[in-house]
Order: sequence, then structure tokens, then C-alpha cells
Amino acid sequence: MRFIIVYILIILSSITARAQDNQERKTYQFNLQESLEYAYRNNDSLKNAQLDIESAKYKVRETVGIGLPQVSGSATFQDYMKVPKIPFPSSEYGLQNYLFENRVQLRDKSTNAVVDAPAPTADQFTLFGFQQKYNANYALNVNQLLFNGTYLVGLKASKTFKELSEKNYTRSKISTTVAVTKAYYQVLVSNEQLRLLDANLKQLSQQLKETTELNKQGFVEKIDLDRLRVVYNNLNTTRENTERLLELSTQLLKFQIGMPVTDELTVKDKIENVSLDINSSIAVDTSAYKNRIEYSLLETQFRLNQLNLQRIKSQGLPSLAAFGSTGSSYQSSSFGNLFDLSLPSVYVGVQLSVPIFSGFQRSNQVKQARVELQKTNNILNIAKNGFLLQQEQARITYQNSIKSLNNQKANMDLAREVLRVSRIKYKEGVGSSIEVTQAQTELETAENNYIQALYNALVSKVDLDNAYGRIQ
Repeated sequence: MRFIIVYILIILSSITARAQDNQERKTYQFNLQESLEYAYRNNDSLKNAQLDIESAKYKVRETVGIGLPQVSGSATFQDYMKVPKIPFPSSEYGLQNYLFENRVQLRDKSTNAVVDAPAPTADQFTLFGFQQKYNANYALNVNQLLFNGTYLVGLKASKTFKELSEKNYTRSKISTTVAVTKAYYQVLVSNEQLRLLDANLKQLSQQLKETTELNKQGFVEKIDLDRLRVVYNNLNTTRENTERLLELSTQLLKFQIGMPVTDELTVKDKIENVSLDINSSIAVDTSAYKNRIEYSLLETQFRLNQLNLQRIKSQGLPSLAAFGSTGSSYQSSSFGNLFDLSLPSVYVGVQLSVPIFSGFQRSNQVKQARVELQKTNNILNIAKNGFLLQQEQARITYQNSIKSLNNQKANMDLAREVLRVSRIKYKEGVGSSIEVTQAQTELETAENNYIQALYNALVSKVDLDNAYGRIQ
């Protein structure tokens, strides 16, 4: 009885775990556009790029804050365990003599001569303290920047830096679009390959069934049946491999769009829904490099280098700032009376700073900034030529891919026709089983070549659009 109860509890816990797993696992069915929209919301690289924009926004605010009033406060309390004292001479002329370094002179009554007053001795000093035992004070300080050339240039640079982070997000978005599109096309191609294999297996299964009956009746030799079974088994193995490849392609697509691998995903589109219009895709455009986000990023970097040059130059300009402070001090020999007497103080002022000579450091910094500006300009020229070359390569690759796709499709149709005729000849007794087997193998090869050509054409189409800056 106890064993039955334990067994029932195990079954119930297993059912509960499966139910929870099914609740957590979600199912999606996406077309390409829906896959991209999901990726834009969930891809971690895009999330980080979006966070970079937010960080740049705060950086702009931080830079703006440098020009706003800077307010600080302070408060102190001191307890002098021993109050510091200063010695003062107590003789008639001792104080003047002590303070003015023996310059006080006296007339000697006996000789009527003018002589220096004698320095006070140690026992002629009296100790005075200028501090009370307890001291407290507080202060409120305000500083306001009125003019600073470096700050003004830095304000422009911070806004350009924010623009750079936004363009980096666009670049990440384009990279995500390219990766997701290629992964989606891989799933479509695998589905198309499965469709072709299923059609072949269906025909081959029917032929195998007919040949088996003919063999039983003695009209077909066993070796012919065995050859057909070998072809069927190989084709079935190919289908199983393709099915596993489809599963892997789907996992890759989920990874690219940021979907948990535990969720279920199927695609809506069919391969025939994808447009491969060669006439509208290979037009030469020598100015398309301006549409590339990479070129725009380099232009932004060029502007940042220009602002850096202005910043270094502006360090030679005067800067002006206003300041003010208010506070109060308290002193007493007893702690209880410390705050009975307040000694307030208030002051305001302006400070002008004028750089005069920096040991030629600023001059050399300006020259370095100019060199960096020239290097960035050269990089822009290199990028322009590189993008033009990439466009031409993508255009030619796409043309070749379309040509190869058309040829492989024609070869596949031809191989299918050859197999059809070979089967008819074999049924009518004017052909051999070897001829049918060879035709079946040639069709399988032609279909594999067609699938590879189809994927190459789809990928080259994506690369072409990316090279011409059409993906945004």
C-alpha cells in the first residue's frame, strides 16, 4: 500500500513539473519582419547599444552641469586641549623693539649718545592666546563659471559624442538585421530542401512498392530491388540529416533574435515569397557609400577630432569665474557658551585666469591634433574606396549567384525529367534498373546543388543590400 502511494505521488509530481514546463515554454510563428521586430526588442547587443545612448545622454548633462553654479558647504568644530599662545615682551620699549627687530633707539642720559634699545629677556615676556578653547564655524561657498573656451567646446563635443552613440546603435541594428535575415533564409532553405526530399521519397516509396510486387511475381530481379532500396535508404538518411540541420538552423535564428532556446519557433514564409529580382538590384550607384552607417561614423569621428583641436586651442583663452562665500565663526572658553557670540563673514569676487606660457606644450598638442585630423581624413578616403569596391564585389557576386541559381534550377528540372523517362523505360522493359538508379542519384545531386545555389543567392542579396546601404 505504501509503495502504491509513493508511486502515485511520483506520477503527480512529474505531471505538475511538465505542466509548469509547458507554461514557461512559449510558441511563436514569425515571418521575416516579425523576426526582426522581435530581435530589435530582445537582442542583447542592441540592448547594450541602447544603454550606451542613455549613458551618453547623462554624459551631456554632466558636461552641462560644469557651467551651472557649484555650491558647497562646510562645518567644523575644534576643541583645543592646549590653546596655542604667542609671547609678547612686557618691558616699556620691549614690544616695539621685539616687533621691529631692535630698530627702536634710546638716548643714553649719561653720555647723551643714541643707542639701540636692549632686547627683552625671557622673564620680560608675557604669553597671550588668540584662540578660545572651543571653536566652531560653518561656510557656504558658491562658484559660477562665467567664461571658459574649453567648456564651450566640450559642450559641443559631448553632444557629438551622443550622436556617435546613436550611430553605433544604428550599426548594431544593421548587423542584427543582416544576421537575422541570413539565419531566417537558412531556415527557409532547409524547409525547401525537406520539401524536395519528401517529394522524392514519396515517388521512390511508390516505386519501391511497385518493384517489390513485380519481384514477387518474378518480373524483376532481386538485385534491382536491392539497388532501389539502397537509394531509398540513402535518401531517407539525407532527409533525417536535413531535419536535424533545420532544427539547428532554427536554434541559430532564435539565438540571433534573442529568443530563449526553450521556446518554440516556426517560420511563416515560403521560399517562393522571397524576391530575387536581378534587374532592380544591380544598378551601379557610386554615391551609395554615403548611405553606409560605417562612413557616417567616420564622419562623426572626424568632427570629434575637429572639436578636439578647437578645445586645445581654447586652452589659451582667458577664463572668468565668480565666487562668493558666507559663514560664521563661534569661539568660547566654555562649551556651553560656544554659540552665544557669532562672528559672521561674507565676501564675493571674480577670478580671471590668463594663460601666459605653457612651455610650448599647447603648441605641440595643437600639432598632434592636426595630425590626427589628417589621419582621420585619410581613413575617410580609404573607407570610401573600400565601400565602392565592396559594392562592386557584392554586385558581381549577386549576378553570379543568380546565374548559378538559374542553371542549377534548370539542371534539377532536367534531372527530374531524365528520372521520369528512365522509370517509364524500365517499366516498359527497354531500360535497366541501373539507369533508374543513376538518374535518381543525379536528381539528388542536382537538388543539393540547387539548394546550395539558392542559399548563396539569398545571402548575396543580403550582402548586396548591405553594401549599398539599403539596410537601415
